Amino acid sequence: MSASATSAESTSFAARINHPAARALIERHRLRWWEVLPWIAAIAGYFIFPGYLGFGTELLVAILFALSLDLALGYAGIITLGHAAFFGAGAYTVGMLADHGVWSEPITGLMLAALVAAIVGLLSGLVLLRTRGLTLLMLTICSMALLEQAANMAHDYTGGFDGLPNLPITPIFGVFNFNPLYNNTQYLYALAVLLACFVFVRTLVYSPFGQSLTGIRENLLRMHAVGAPVRRRLIICYTLSAAIAGIAGGLWAQVNAYVNLSSLDLDRAATVLIVLILGGYGRLYGAFVGAVVYLALEHFLARIYPTAWQLGLGILLVFIALFARNGILGLGEALWRRYGGRHKPSAPS
Repeated sequence: MSASATSAESTSFAARINHPAARALIERHRLRWWEVLPWIAAIAGYFIFPGYLGFGTELLVAILFALSLDLALGYAGIITLGHAAFFGAGAYTVGMLADHGVWSEPITGLMLAALVAAIVGLLSGLVLLRTRGLTLLMLTICSMALLEQAANMAHDYTGGFDGLPNLPITPIFGVFNFNPLYNNTQYLYALAVLLACFVFVRTLVYSPFGQSLTGIRENLLRMHAVGAPVRRRLIICYTLSAAIAGIAGGLWAQVNAYVNLSSLDLDRAATVLIVLILGGYGRLYGAFVGAVVYLALEHFLARIYPTAWQLGLGILLVFIALFARNGILGLGEALWRRYGGRHKPSAPS
């Protein structure tokens, strides 16, 4: 190859790298320094609060479940109030396999939970995503209710109303046993699963596919007009979201060693939606902030006023709805743009 051809090729490559679209893609994927703070806090919490590792494990599962909903609702704009259907599908997959002695290895169990939940998401998405708005919202609730009643009626396999207690979960890699007294293994296991799923979701939403989901959420008609395969991408997103919710459900069943109908009820679906609204949907870390605020309030308000702890949470939700429609993270960003930017030095001319 001649020197001129090599020079032309390198120039062309440099031009592609410096293209505004390429630079924007690189900028989106760039890891910000503050993104490591939640993970540092999670690791520090393991050593600082050893007596609260059970609560911490519950928090990590809630974050993972909210993250799965954020993928569908926050990025693709799929309005759903039945996301617990996939959480329950994953939980019962792990529970029934372990209870009947078919499979109790944790990591493989989560993979099977993701697979079953993804199949449920794909089959339901092919039907439900033909609709929009209130119709879609109601159909997602109906699909969740149908699964809940199916689990209740199949009591010979699911335990019915009583569920499946005392699940025999084998040690991770055959070495790390789940400790029901200290929850140290459960906490680290849940943190590792959350990290793996978060890396996947972060990579997905910052990819061209993820940006197309944002375009569908913002302007559906325009995405149709430019020839984007809107319905196919929504179904893929819904299926992936269901798979991650299934992992959250399977993880919940494993760390608690039981599963019951509460994994499929409306209360769980509404709670994860509240968590996402509190933190801010479509922001990745909104699931982290919302889960921490919700579970902390639930924990401490219930200790202060056990019979009416929902009152404090309700007041906070009213405040968020009136003054921070993009959640706590959205409010923080708005305050930073308004006041933080004033102290930045002006760029040189």
